[in-house]
Amino acid sequence: MSCQRFVPSWKKFTIFLSIIGPGIITANIDNDAGGITTYSVAGARFGYALLWILIPTTIALIVIQEMVARMGVVTGKGLSDLIRENYGVKVTFFMMIVLLLANFGTTVAEFAGWAASMEIFGISKYIIVPLGAFLVWILVTKGSYKTVERVLLIACFIYLGYIFSAFMSKPDWGEIAVNTIVPTIKLDAEFTMLTIAIIGTTITPWMQFYLQSSIAEKGLSKEHYRVSRLDVIVGCCITNIIAFFIIVTCATTLFPHGIRINEAQEAATALKPFAGQYASALFAISLANASILGAIVVPLATAYYICEAMGWEAGVNKTFKEAPHFMWIYTALIVTSSLLVLIPGAPLVLLMILSSLLNGILLPFVLIFTLFLVNDKKIMGDYTNTRSHNFISWGTVVVLIALTTALLIMGVAPI
Repeated sequence: MSCQRFVPSWKKFTIFLSIIGPGIITANIDNDAGGITTYSVAGARFGYALLWILIPTTIALIVIQEMVARMGVVTGKGLSDLIRENYGVKVTFFMMIVLLLANFGTTVAEFAGWAASMEIFGISKYIIVPLGAFLVWILVTKGSYKTVERVLLIACFIYLGYIFSAFMSKPDWGEIAVNTIVPTIKLDAEFTMLTIAIIGTTITPWMQFYLQSSIAEKGLSKEHYRVSRLDVIVGCCITNIIAFFIIVTCATTLFPHGIRINEAQEAATALKPFAGQYASALFAISLANASILGAIVVPLATAYYICEAMGWEAGVNKTFKEAPHFMWIYTALIVTSSLLVLIPGAPLVLLMILSSLLNGILLPFVLIFTLFLVNDKKIMGDYTNTRSHNFISWGTVVVLIALTTALLIMGVAPI
């Protein structure tokens, strides 16, 4: 009897392992160079005061990502595909143009983060950026979806470096517990902007497109919905746990000494005198890992949704001959972004700000389209949102739109 039960258990576990991936990868890679910079700056400037915002942010992220994953397993199509089929090519085309520009800026930021983190170890960006770009390009254009997914999943474990760095900094866990549970509100422009930025860097337009496209390419269906939902929930929780420890590290080491930083690599360097060289090195390695993962996935998401929107063949499993548009879009983004980082005096900061601005403008539209699609019975059948799910979802979207609008206003006209 025990043997008969044991075998099915292993089968279930094997099936589980074969399904997980898209949710964990999408959420974790949201902790890219830009996200890590935001969390580092938040901890260095306001200590533990912003930890509480991670709880509602995690809930919002789970709500949005679960809907997207559900559409992926039910329809077997990417989000761009569904928007094009239901709202027309013209709407989809303009949305894709804005996303392309935004993601180009984000990809530049990823390579800039990769270069900066490696320069901490004395490696010139003129060596490490071309090498990183080449390896990223080879992985996606010559590898299979399975290979890419395995590499990304393994690389997600390197994020644990932030947890070790936090423990090495010897924080006050009692004070952390209070600040995580009890909200802190400060009537301060910078505090407000960082609060909004934490939420804004956690939920981005490219995430929604990449998650649904990767689920579609992996071939997941309705039968896999429960495991896919668990994959999303676990991924969303892990990504904000990592964000929590990044804030804790910088709040413990930099905030008490009044050290102000503007970039994540500055945090890695500044950690050394207070938490030791190992904590500093772990922080820098984790930043390098996050940056190169972002450099893989953000262009990949871009290639996915542009090809889906235009009705072109797309997929990592395809060759240059089978999906030329997909492969050339990916190649062009990698090459131009990496070259731009190598140009002395290139307007990288301006590109990153423009990228954030475009993502902020586009996010409300993506979320509203997602909600309309997920509530369409012709598309989703019995898998539409329940009344309570809609209440939470629309509430989340309204709050995100309000916060994104506030962030855009602050970005255009700083207080």
